[in-house]
Amino acid sequence: MNETSSPVRLLVVTGISGAGRRSASHTLEDMGWLVVDNLPPSLLPDLMDVSRERQFTRVAVLLDVRSRSEFQQIPKAFATLGESGVVPQILFLDASDEVIIRRQESVRRPLPLQGTGRLLDGIQLERKMLEGLRASADLVIDTTDLNVHELAARVTVAFAGPDEAELRLTLMSFGFKNGIPIDADMVLDVRFLPNPHWVPALRPQSGLSQPVANYVLGQEDAEPFLDHVLGLLTLIRPGYVREGKRHATVAIGCTGGKHRSTAIVEEIARRLGVDGVPAEVVHRDLGRE
Repeated sequence: MNETSSPVRLLVVTGISGAGRRSASHTLEDMGWLVVDNLPPSLLPDLMDVSRERQFTRVAVLLDVRSRSEFQQIPKAFATLGESGVVPQILFLDASDEVIIRRQESVRRPLPLQGTGRLLDGIQLERKMLEGLRASADLVIDTTDLNVHELAARVTVAFAGPDEAELRLTLMSFGFKNGIPIDADMVLDVRFLPNPHWVPALRPQSGLSQPVANYVLGQEDAEPFLDHVLGLLTLIRPGYVREGKRHATVAIGCTGGKHRSTAIVEEIARRLGVDGVPAEVVHRDLGRE
């Protein structure tokens, strides 16, 4: 590696077919990333050499199962990259089987591994082939309930800024009745707090309204909970960065994701902001009730 060359940031974008790789790549291109689609993994070191020569600083590579047997070369390619000082980040896009099937049927395209079988067979084969990359991913985004604009916003928050010294936090409220977010690194439960749903004047409002926020945050156990969560985040943030993890999603759930979790997430984000720690806020289930 030429010591005078600029460092190259490499992002590997992968995931289940139909989960949004193409949309994510368009967002990256709009932010000035060089995006290369379906490059055989064995050519990743060569791509980094060319990128240094041409002074590209941000390169994204879309890897999917179309390369089939080439996937076996990924560990070797990553090891070679590591020897040259390049540690790739991995963005993994996922979605529920039902949503993948619906999306594929709407575009009338078979999955790469489907063959003569069912769409579900192809999905399960992809999940099996990609399970190692998913486990190693720096960021997993579940696009089940996201439209293209919401996905673009998530990718922009994660990869637009040049500063990689800080952990990028996403605070997500959700309702347990709609399922636990599969892209969460940490899940916390605030159903121990009294539910504003049972207060007639508060029921139609959400945790974004001041009366509901006052009710939730005014509960006896709310302040100790907030103190513990903020202390936990203070503890894990440098540890995650030290271990090479740049993104973390903390999901906080109540029954429906309308009152308690929404108010708590907003308050945590506010307090982090006061301390100069930016956090993306996502209210997954707000409006679904």
